[in-house]
Amino acid sequence: MTKIAILDDYQNVALEMADWRSLPSDATVDVFAEHVFDEDRLAARLGAYGVIVAMRERTPFPRSLLEHLPELGLLVTTGMRNASIDVDAATELGITVCGTEGLGYPTAELTWGLILAIARRVPEEDKATREGRWQVTLGEGLNGKVLGVIGLGRLGSQVAMVGKAFGMEVIAWSQNLTRERTDEIGATLVSKEDLLARSDYVTIHLVLSDRTRGLLGASELNSMKPTAYLINTSRGPIVDEAALVEAVQTGKIAGAGLDVFDQEPLAANHPLRDLENTVITPHMGYVTSETYAIFYGHALENIQAFLAGAPIRTINQPRAAR
Repeated sequence: MTKIAILDDYQNVALEMADWRSLPSDATVDVFAEHVFDEDRLAARLGAYGVIVAMRERTPFPRSLLEHLPELGLLVTTGMRNASIDVDAATELGITVCGTEGLGYPTAELTWGLILAIARRVPEEDKATREGRWQVTLGEGLNGKVLGVIGLGRLGSQVAMVGKAFGMEVIAWSQNLTRERTDEIGATLVSKEDLLARSDYVTIHLVLSDRTRGLLGASELNSMKPTAYLINTSRGPIVDEAALVEAVQTGKIAGAGLDVFDQEPLAANHPLRDLENTVITPHMGYVTSETYAIFYGHALENIQAFLAGAPIRTINQPRAAR
């Protein structure tokens, strides 16, 4: 009998996104919508499962947890890269890790949703209109403003091209960014310091790593214009969250649009929940029906292939498969 756990299905849609009935008759699928932070509780919940499907980085799988999952043979992550899984530990423990394909454009689209919501004060005006008031704020246009893109890869490039379509001046920086790349996109290569000092909107599109963790701290935020906004749809820890809260609270920057946070789901008493001049969304950049169809469809295929003895979309090669 194969016991399969699907984690962090916040919307309770996983079973609708793939034909799980196609699994062998002795396979059972349990779906968990409630997120568990405590590692001991998580180990107790998952200890009997041979297959686990993890949605992105919602639930970390460090060595300390993997060592307490004796039945686990296959760990599927949505996407082909997951920084919250200790792949080396999984390899040593004989756990196969597989991934899925996905879509990039939804996150780029949400980036613009956040920028437009902030620029035109959409949340405030929506609330006011529902309460019977009319035109209570004054928004600003994007044409002629400076868009600073940190990271000009697949997502950053999409965001940059939309900025150009809005008539914005697009400047870009990342640690390995070349002038050839910025010329290709139609952006201007600048230093990090210049980008922060000049931009009206700074948007982050980097992978979280040791090199990018804490990339924007208090000094970097203080170097931005007091009229500027920070947009982060990448990963929360790229920005010092406490410094960001302080920068918005004290008016060192005008505000922020955030889809990612240090700890997710966001704590009930987190100061960002009550902070004015921010638009916050629950890490929904990739959360679309099109993306989920790929994620769960490929997860199912990965499980079927693993059970047949021929894993696909593998991220590691376990030394001695369980």
